[in-house]
Order: sequence, then C-alpha cells, then structure tokens
Amino acid sequence: MHHDLLVRNATLPDGRSGLDIAVSGGRIVAIERDIGGEAARVLDAAGRLVSPPFVDAHFHMDATLSLGLPRLNRSGTLLEGIALWAELKPLLTHEAVVERALRYCDLAVSQGLLAIRSHVDVCDDRLLAVDALLEVKRRVAPYLDLQLVAFPQDGYYRSPGAARNLARALDRGVEVVGGIPHFERTMEDGAESVRALLRIAADRGLRVDLHCDETDDPLSRHVETLARETLRLGLQGRVVGSHLTSMHSMDNYYVSKLIPLIAESGMAVIANPLINIVLQGRHDSYPKRRGMTRLPELAAAGIPCAFGHDCVMDPWYALGSADMLDVAHMAIHVAQTTGRDAMRAAFDAVTTIPAAIMGLDGYGLAVGSNADFVVLQARDPIEAIRLKAARLYVVRRGRVIAETPPRIASLDLEGRPGLVDPAAYAPAADTAGA
Repeated sequence: MHHDLLVRNATLPDGRSGLDIAVSGGRIVAIERDIGGEAARVLDAAGRLVSPPFVDAHFHMDATLSLGLPRLNRSGTLLEGIALWAELKPLLTHEAVVERALRYCDLAVSQGLLAIRSHVDVCDDRLLAVDALLEVKRRVAPYLDLQLVAFPQDGYYRSPGAARNLARALDRGVEVVGGIPHFERTMEDGAESVRALLRIAADRGLRVDLHCDETDDPLSRHVETLARETLRLGLQGRVVGSHLTSMHSMDNYYVSKLIPLIAESGMAVIANPLINIVLQGRHDSYPKRRGMTRLPELAAAGIPCAFGHDCVMDPWYALGSADMLDVAHMAIHVAQTTGRDAMRAAFDAVTTIPAAIMGLDGYGLAVGSNADFVVLQARDPIEAIRLKAARLYVVRRGRVIAETPPRIASLDLEGRPGLVDPAAYAPAADTAGA
C-alpha cells in the first residue's frame, strides 16, 4: 500500500509508544505497529510525542501585534489597555488588521497551533475588524481553523449601536455570540445582557462565549445568570464562560453553590493564565491575589476547562508568542497543579478540551480523523510543557507545513558530552507511565 505520509515510532499523549501513523487522502488511515507499504514521505518520530494540534479557544486577533499603536500601555493595566484600544480603533484600516492577523497565523502555525477562536470587536459601526477577520478566515482555511466571536467589547447595552452591530456581524457569518456583562453600567444591565445574548444564540442555533466576571470584585456574579440561562434555554454544551476571575475572590460558601450550578448547566470554562495573572490583583498591595479562576475545583466537578492565550503583543499584553505550551506552563504554576495527572490535564486544556469546546470536526489522533498533528521534541505531555518543546514537524491534512530543527546545544567542556538534548535529561519519573 502507498501512503501520502508515514510517521514511524511515535509516542501518543495517552502513553502508547512504538506506533506508526499512516496518512492517505488527508486523513489518518492506520495507527499501529510496523505499518507496511511505501509513503511519499516518512518521518521518524524516534519515540517522541506526536500530539493533535494545539487549540486556542480564546484570543483577540483584531488587536494582535499592534503593540505600540498608537502608544504603549505604560501601566500595563487592564483599564489603560481598554483606553488604548478605544484610541486605536478609529485608526484601524482593513489592510493593517488583515496583515497583522495573517502574520500572527504564520506564527501560530510554526508553533503547531492550528485552531483559534478569536473574539472580534463589533462596537465600531464600520465593522471593519469583522470584515477583516472574515477575510483572514477565508485565506487561512487551508491551514488553520479560525472561529470568530461577535464581541460587543464596550458593552452590549453600554455601547450605542452594539446590539445592532452584533446582529450585523452574525448575519455576515460570525459563528459565536459574545458579550461582557461585567462591563455594563449596572449589575442589572449585565444580567439582562446575558439573557438577551443567550436568547439570540438560542434563536440562531449558535454557540456562546462570554467574557464573564473578568474582575477582582467577588460580587460580580454574572456566571450564575449565565449558567441559569444555559439551562433554561437548553444550551448545554454550547456555552462558555471565559475568564471568571471574580471566583478567585468569592467566599467559599458561595462557590460551593456556584460550581455545582455550572456543572449542571453543561457550561465550559476558559481561563487565560498569562493575562489573568498579569491584569488581575492590580489594586492589591500584599497579600496579592493570583487572579485566575478556581481551576482545580472546577475541573474536579467535571467541568471542561481550557486555556486561552487571549493576547499577544497588543494593548493589554506586551509579551506572547502563540505558544500554547507557554500558556499551560503558566497555568500549572498559578493554579499550583503540579500533580502528575493535573499536569497531563493541562496538556489536554490546550488540545482536546478546547477542540471539543469549539466543536472541531475530525480533530484527534484516531483512524478516520483529519491528519493534523505535531511531532514534539519531548517524550510525553508533561515533558512537552516543562521544556516548551520544539515543534519538529507540524502536519495539516497529511502535509508537513512547518518544520523546526531540534534544540540541540553544542558543548565544549572537557570530559562532558559534546551535545545536549534537553529532552534527554529527564529522570525516569518524568516519563509518561510514571
């Protein structure tokens, strides 16, 4: 049999090793030992980890790579970032938004990030960013899945025209209903915006992803309304609460009621560790709050928890590199989830869990799935996070679309090895079966 691509001696995230992966017609046709036949191209994984592609279920592509425009965020705070975005929006051009987004997608592909859900601001009557990202979505479709959220960034009720613009964006092909209830002028307006937005999603048969309670205020409890409306409208499995940072400040008694409600609703949660740890707790002196939602408790209740990158080099965050392993690495530290199972779950939070949240068809490492995967310079998911492993090969529909040389250092030390491969220095306890 002749295959388009054959990967030899792969280790999978579930710990199975010594497997070959055969690809034909853009799909995985076999995963087993010693697959016979020829192939147009053969990759030797050499026992390294082969993973499904990374997925970022929370990002802002309309603002990415705009760092310094029209000025820098000197304080590094959320509020100055919001003010900066308001200054930048009137200066945006269709061509500049498209070019920055395409450049970011180039970076994403090089990191094995092949699916992104991006919120796009609809509070500009021109809908310039919406049209720009719809164009980007079409252009990157051969190599990256881009899902767009209609995001009334200045408030569904607070911003004049936001309600009308959100409907216009959905009519143009944006797939997900967004919102930001804690940014409305009153708690009542925020709760009412949740009800209105979920009704729109129910009527149109769409998914929902709300920025919810992205604040240090423990009385910001719009997630409660979000969960209740999800149940009332029968939207289980289609709704996401993103950020939920107010949960880090809520009292434990209230959370003991809230988490079962979220679990009952079938909602998913997306935390954004890099951004949450930077932007939250800014009014604290010491002790200083960590600023991320209660991931261990949410996960223990069976609630799907994913991680997003949120921002890269934009008004809110001056760092970032489209590396979802960097995101998982930060999450483990902030949430103090350094148990073996919890660290493996962090890998799932940037691969399989966000893929399910986005409803990606054909995702995963299974016979019949799309031939989309990444060969990493690591032997297991924990090592991949620890090393932020090099993406040796990135494969989309059976075609290698990005390659990175292994990170191998040369040493000139008497009596010591001449080469250092960081993936070869882990103790036995750092292997997948430990």
